[in-house]
Order: sequence, then structure tokens, then C-alpha cells
Amino acid sequence: MHGESGPESSDDQCTGAEEAPPKIEFPCLYPIKVIGHAVSDFREKVLAAIERHTGALDSELIQARPSKQKNYVSITVTIAATGEEQLQNIFTDLKEIESVKLVL
Repeated sequence: MHGESGPESSDDQCTGAEEAPPKIEFPCLYPIKVIGHAVSDFREKVLAAIERHTGALDSELIQARPSKQKNYVSITVTIAATGEEQLQNIFTDLKEIESVKLVL
């Protein structure tokens, strides 16, 4: 029974290891991109949600860009990320904002 040999099972383990997401080393600068409806308070709500977990943000690390028809806006905020839990909490809070459509 050649199908039960050891090398095949170790190949399966290697394949699984290659599919694992890359590890992020904290602390690090981490860009968060938020896309949503271009409503008047979108920027303020997004920044407030992020600042709850990071403290004050550096205005030089915030970029906003409207869509061509100005129906949507994308905001990219680069934060000093301290860990996976912080990022998860930020993403959770951002997704609770009604005008947010996508968080990357």
C-alpha cells in the first residue's frame, strides 16, 4: 500500500503550512482603508472609531478620496498597530457604522 507512506502525509502538512496567512510583527505601521457612503459625518465617525483604540491620530497619516461620482469616499488611516486584538476591535467598530460598506 504505497498510498499510506510517510512522505505523502508530510507533504499534506507542508501544503497546509503554506496556506497559513503571514504573521504580522507588532508593533508596526498598519494601513486601514474604509470605504463608505459620502455622508457629512462619515470621516468623523470613522476617525472616532479608530481613535477609541489608538488614541489621537496623526493627520499626515490620514488620506481621503472621493469616488468619481462623489457617492462614496475612501479613507485610509495608517496606525501604529500594537496587536491582533486591537485590529479586530477596530474592524468590529468600523463595521458597525451604518455608512461603512467595506473595511480593508
